[in-house]
Amino acid sequence: MPVILDVKVDNVSREQAIARIDLMLRDGGQHIITTPNPEFVVAAQKDKDFMNILNRASLALPDGFGLILAAKFLGIPLKERIVGSDFVWDLAKLAAEKGHTVYLLGGKGSVVEQAAKELRMKNHELRIVGYDAGPNLNSPTAPLYSLAIIGRIREACPDILLVAFGQIKQEKWIAKHLGDLRSVKIAIGVGGAFDFIAGRVRRAPLFLRLLGLEWFWRLLRQPWRLPRIYRAVIKFSYFILKAKLARVQHPDKY
Repeated sequence: MPVILDVKVDNVSREQAIARIDLMLRDGGQHIITTPNPEFVVAAQKDKDFMNILNRASLALPDGFGLILAAKFLGIPLKERIVGSDFVWDLAKLAAEKGHTVYLLGGKGSVVEQAAKELRMKNHELRIVGYDAGPNLNSPTAPLYSLAIIGRIREACPDILLVAFGQIKQEKWIAKHLGDLRSVKIAIGVGGAFDFIAGRVRRAPLFLRLLGLEWFWRLLRQPWRLPRIYRAVIKFSYFILKAKLARVQHPDKY
């Protein structure tokens, strides 16, 4: 399995990822799906708990243009980039076709409600059994609110749980609580996907996405993202250059 800076990433196409998730939904187990991107990988260098969550995932979808470039630079095979926010539509389509139920968790205000409506409009057979904006994980009341949410999810008995608490927080929440949600077969953190689906945030123009410059679009529209973009672009590139140098100096270890 491909590994980038000690973080595992599955070498799968979009179609292969859907096929594997289809099998997971029928194997009787519980599975965490992650979407590693450069920011994930940088965070995992210091946060070993987060790295363990990423590396225990049943499926790690390569998200982020920088991750694909880094893999090519290091000679690591990755078939394609699978954008997490786009992959939500694939999951919704699979759920609608196979009769699986879905619960949406996260998003600010009415975003999650609008996202649920949009997903249903495009997939008329989709059964969304619940949605909730979720807790503010920085609030002292977050643990109590999480318990209430867990109760609601248990009552709804979804097969698929989509969690949009923001990167890293959502993966840690899933890892902590999935065992309490026995009906959930697939849980995945989806970041800002609900904002895109609900039409609250515009995606970068296609030509910028194809050039790998979506980060530049986000910086122009959301300057407060500068620290995150610094980690995903500058810091990640530095770590990759160090890894490349290590491979050149010690080829016998790779």
